[in-house]
Amino acid sequence: MHTVVVGTSGVTASDVLAVARGGARVQLSEEAVAALAAAREIVDALAAKPDPVYGVSTGFGALATRHISPELRAQLQRNIVRSHAAGMGPRVERDVVRALMFLRLKTVCSGHTGVRPEVAQTMADLLNAGITPVVHEYGSLGCSGDLAPLSHCALALMGEGDAEGPDGVVRPAAELLAARGIQPVELREKEGLALLNGTDGMLGMLIMALADLDRLYRSADVTAALSLEALLGTDKVLAPELHAIRPHPGQAASAANMLAVLKGSGLTGHHQDDAPRVQDAYSVRCAPQVAGAGRDTMAHARLVADRELASAVDNPVVLPDGRVESNGNFHGAPVAYVLDFLAVAVADLGSIAERRTDRLLDKNRSHGLPPFLADDAGVDSGLMIAQYTQAALVSELKRLAVPASADSIPSSAMQEDHVSMGWSAARKLRTAVDNLTRVLAVELYAATRAVELREGLSPAPATRAVIEALREAGVQGPGPDRFLAPDLAAADAFVRDGRLLAAVETVTGPLL
Repeated sequence: MHTVVVGTSGVTASDVLAVARGGARVQLSEEAVAALAAAREIVDALAAKPDPVYGVSTGFGALATRHISPELRAQLQRNIVRSHAAGMGPRVERDVVRALMFLRLKTVCSGHTGVRPEVAQTMADLLNAGITPVVHEYGSLGCSGDLAPLSHCALALMGEGDAEGPDGVVRPAAELLAARGIQPVELREKEGLALLNGTDGMLGMLIMALADLDRLYRSADVTAALSLEALLGTDKVLAPELHAIRPHPGQAASAANMLAVLKGSGLTGHHQDDAPRVQDAYSVRCAPQVAGAGRDTMAHARLVADRELASAVDNPVVLPDGRVESNGNFHGAPVAYVLDFLAVAVADLGSIAERRTDRLLDKNRSHGLPPFLADDAGVDSGLMIAQYTQAALVSELKRLAVPASADSIPSSAMQEDHVSMGWSAARKLRTAVDNLTRVLAVELYAATRAVELREGLSPAPATRAVIEALREAGVQGPGPDRFLAPDLAAADAFVRDGRLLAAVETVTGPLL
């Protein structure tokens, strides 16, 4: 099995995906263990002094003014975990929790948190054992870290609370740890706080969303090309020289992908022979501009994610010169903003895809296709209600595009009086990505049917490859009305698991 080694300088996005989704094992580097031990010596030295140090010998948040005597400090660390494990609502997905745990371990291994090496090793042991703490939807304001989600993870390290085992069954964490021979940790000074205080949940969801959107944006180039072809549109607008004079890299990549998919088509530009159009509608002609802007938004989001992956997010932090200093690096604003920005781009990509689908179904704008792509319009309704479903999804995408990061709600007796709401931004983006997949599946379903209805005209080789693969996947072609939901579900799976891209790339080679 693949092993990810965690050192002091952060991890990569591919490391996060390998652990969160691929089940990769985690190993601490010798460098990380040494850095953990060195930072812990600093914390132990400060704990022995009479001077109060935040997180070591004081309360937390609005209660930081109280000095905690040595005999109560272990209880203080246990209590912060127990009291902060206050999440509510549905369980968060397994890959999100694994990303959350792994990214917290990444910061712990930086040597800036003061956590003992054995605590970090126990965090790795839980991941390697496939033990996933039960984390709930609500409980993070995206400031002072993803507090409740991280607290539920820390609770499992202590052998408390519930967790899901490798068999998918939820049991008491103590039972799962005992079954794997993992000793629960006894937290000491600073450790409880260090386990809770990071942007790890929102960052993990950002990294996974970027991976999913990389696939979906390439898929959207394919479905847009199919719709252009089915509508007898012109591919002249995809010429590289046109995109070179407005040099946005995402736009150029999307146009190049569409052009590659349409290479060899006998449908594109056919309207110029018998029903001239000066130019295609915006939803067709401007597809590279809209998808390209989303791609460039993703590039900015990756830059933010990479910076966070190289960061040590905690409060207070242990500095190399021996100081333990309070700071505000736990504020989630940098991550929250790009999560919201991506949700806007996703909504717009879904919106333009729906407009192309609607055009395919409207006999007044489809340039010769039957109404709703029906077999016998009037007797058959065709894809009328498939577009309704797609429209409902797009409307939801627009609601999900409302920025969470524009909100803030005070907490902790006004000590934490401005928060990022980054966790909420991440949760809604996750839903948006899921719904975008469905939107593109409906466009794919409509566009492939429309291409097949263009009798006597030869589609591009890449289009034929998609249609053949889609039919092999159980998605039926044109014909009388039938139970449509199974076809749409199969089309959704075809986009979601990458078979759409795989079919296209057998002809085009890797898309950009």
